[in-house]
Amino acid sequence: MKVPFFEPFTDHREVEAVSEVIRSHWLTSGPNCQAFENALAEYVGGGVEAIVVNSATAGLHLALEAIGLQPGDEVLVPTLTFTATAEVVRYLGARPILVDSDPVTLNIDLALAAKKVGPKTRAIMPVHFAGLPCDMPELAKFAETHNLAVVEDAAHALTAEYAGKKIGDSDNAVSVFSFYANKTMTTGEGGAIVTKDPALAARMRVMRTHGIDRDASNRFKGGSWEYDVVAPGFKYNMTDIAAAMGIVQLDKADQARQLRNDAALVYLELLKDLPLWLPAVAPSDTLHAWHIFPVALLDDFPATREETIEALKQAGIGVSVHYRPLHRMTYWSENWTDADDQFPVADRHYECSLTLPLFPTISREQQQYVADTLKKLALKEI
Repeated sequence: MKVPFFEPFTDHREVEAVSEVIRSHWLTSGPNCQAFENALAEYVGGGVEAIVVNSATAGLHLALEAIGLQPGDEVLVPTLTFTATAEVVRYLGARPILVDSDPVTLNIDLALAAKKVGPKTRAIMPVHFAGLPCDMPELAKFAETHNLAVVEDAAHALTAEYAGKKIGDSDNAVSVFSFYANKTMTTGEGGAIVTKDPALAARMRVMRTHGIDRDASNRFKGGSWEYDVVAPGFKYNMTDIAAAMGIVQLDKADQARQLRNDAALVYLELLKDLPLWLPAVAPSDTLHAWHIFPVALLDDFPATREETIEALKQAGIGVSVHYRPLHRMTYWSENWTDADDQFPVADRHYECSLTLPLFPTISREQQQYVADTLKKLALKEI
């Protein structure tokens, strides 16, 4: 590939951190997980507690369980998201209510969400799409008006800020980050939950590891073997190997965000004259995490989305699509979408969109090559 879709922002520091854990002979949840949680809580700020887990999906599940979501409850979920956002609602027997996107930000459209609030609606799960924060004051107002808990799917949004505050530093019930391989920082697989509510944090810590009231490091590193099971929990803990990598990655997170931002601005300049929809930039008081760089072909672009993707691949450029909306997936369409539901923004975006390579170390030459290839397509030269 001349331009891979993504490359991780790693070097010898991650290698050494992971090697040190392996040499220590303590590989599962232990001192590195605690250190990572402390560092992440300090990074987000606002007095949050952090709970590290083995995926953002696990974190979202723990969050919904902790707020007391019950079978038959309803949760507002954007249709333009990865399936995990909705599937965790089903884990608890509740119903995801799919909502269309705002045409500018692609975040959940709160005006449309308001029309879907009913007597069983218990929570809303906004996604900070591509790393652009939702309008946090409007989200808080919406939740207060409708008496809803807010569980933020912040999988795209670590390092993003709204009005000077990191995503996660809010009065919302819970925010959940992803540390998957191509996210704004990575532990390979992994995620984290942050909350300001001590009761929610305590519940999620217990449920993270089988409902056991003490973690393994307390039981096996000089403590008593004895423990109690206080709830039917899950197996969602992070390993010390992943946490050690996370500590290094977190230390580089702001540098990576700046590099992503610089690359995004280059794309916006290089592509501005092509018949493309380009992603919205953040307002002046907001920091975009730039997890991904989605574009959409306008009506006068001479190639279809599929033709464009194939041409880019033939040119050695990695691409993806974010996302095929949930209401167009078999399971969600057949079981959880009403016949009269309409999602014109998500449909339009999906039918015309593709996601371009964006990662901290992408070179300007690589970006120019991507732009030149798209320009040749627009001019029917390939």
